[in-house]
Amino acid sequence: MKRSTRQLIFLFSALPVAVLIFAIFYMLGMQYLEGRPRDFLASLEWAAETLTTTGYGVDAPWNHPIMVLFVVAVQFIGLFLVFLIFQIYMLPFFEEHFEARLATILPTPIGTKYVLVYHYGPNVSTLIDELYRHQRRVVILEEDPETVRRLKDQGLEAIYMRQPLNEFDFTHISHALAIIANGTDHDNAALLLIVQDNQFIGQFYALMENPLHREPLITWGAVAVYTPAHVLAAALASQASRNISPTIQGVQQLGERLGVAELRIHTDSPLAGLTIAQSNLRNSIGVVVLGYWHKGQFVPRPLANTPLMSGNIIVVVGRQEAITELNKLAIPLRRDGPIIIAGLGEVGQKINQMLHDAGEETITIDKIKRDGVDIVGNALDQTVLKQAGANTARTIILALSKDTEILFAITIVREFAPDVPLIARVQQPQTVTRLYRVGADFALSISQVAGQLLAQHLLGEAYISVEQDLKLAKVNTNGLIGQHPFRAKILENTGCQVVALERSGEIFVQFAEDFTVVEDDIIFLAGSPAAIEVYHAVFRTRKS
Repeated sequence: MKRSTRQLIFLFSALPVAVLIFAIFYMLGMQYLEGRPRDFLASLEWAAETLTTTGYGVDAPWNHPIMVLFVVAVQFIGLFLVFLIFQIYMLPFFEEHFEARLATILPTPIGTKYVLVYHYGPNVSTLIDELYRHQRRVVILEEDPETVRRLKDQGLEAIYMRQPLNEFDFTHISHALAIIANGTDHDNAALLLIVQDNQFIGQFYALMENPLHREPLITWGAVAVYTPAHVLAAALASQASRNISPTIQGVQQLGERLGVAELRIHTDSPLAGLTIAQSNLRNSIGVVVLGYWHKGQFVPRPLANTPLMSGNIIVVVGRQEAITELNKLAIPLRRDGPIIIAGLGEVGQKINQMLHDAGEETITIDKIKRDGVDIVGNALDQTVLKQAGANTARTIILALSKDTEILFAITIVREFAPDVPLIARVQQPQTVTRLYRVGADFALSISQVAGQLLAQHLLGEAYISVEQDLKLAKVNTNGLIGQHPFRAKILENTGCQVVALERSGEIFVQFAEDFTVVEDDIIFLAGSPAAIEVYHAVFRTRKS
């Protein structure tokens, strides 16, 4: 029985009782207080007229104070009951009528197969965007009807799960290609067992909060189980310390040897003011500039005469050792001084632990006094920054809980310590652009981490999403054999740029005049998703 129907039955049952009680009290009041007795029917009529606010006939006014107060009270109760009808019945009725238009069952086997995402949130927003850009169908299963409506308004396909997880109808789940579980750890585990009972044979991935909960799901058949917060912490820690391996699979690394990095050109860098051609980074160091951030805007595929301006953040690809060498030129980091961590939540604690394990000195700031906090205070307070020695720190990592707070903190810290590298974690990927605009050196969201970890599995290709319209893809060289990588007119015909080539485990970024592509070579391309698809069509290659 629907909620509105149950409440309507209750309302219709309560109204006669209320009318009867008020009629009896009115009859007694008129006899003993007003001295004008009324029979039961007249009293019943009065109660109905009062509660429905329709007014009275000749049965007015009243003289006794208690009787007047009683009539006034019943009049207000009548108004209350009118509003109560809207609250108890009318609003739920319209809600249910609207909810009836929300999908409440999984897609039937008739139609395109899909990826099911259980529970929408920041962890999966980037992944969903990637799947849509690759024309994959995504269905989101959500418990909150307001979230379902919001997702539908955004053009996403969402299903309202009005029943508890163990009561929801997963009969058609076998039609799903894969499931991304983004609920609580115990709900993710329950979902895995439930869909297996309903003959689901696709790939199951889970995003967990506690790494200790990973093993049971792997044992039960999950393809992969990630803890995005910890992977994000590792990525940020590797940016702050050279003692931590920066090879974070799926986040900064394509294959075992080729990596992508974002580096700010500081004022005292020897690269500041040079054009890309003058810096000769491809031949001198072995990295290729894919694009750069300027005043919060990302510029892909820059021209050779583009200057490397102080304050710009360049996005480069190359061997890890080459990126490390470029890092020394772009950001001449001081090798002494502590690393300051502002915000000691889950991510901040993991960063602190990793840096300590790598032998780094850290100073932690948090508003709440807890284990591991060195300075209790607000990182937005310059007095606290001065106490922590922010202007002489090697690096400052901002792991605060709110994106708006991090934005403000970047502005304050950059003013207080203009030459100290600033690293930030954010919740929403769209905040990254704003952080670069106000002075962050490196920013990464948990959505980007989880999205790239999962997208490589689901899209069946090796690639890195550098920015929304720029991908780094790893493809085979069918159609290029016997040609020089730069003379095959790849850029002219497809819009893709050749950035590297892998042969027998060795990475080539520079190519001699007599260099030719041979069978089993792997080529790395930078371009938009559409341009990479054009490459596959023009050169009749298959994705690696």
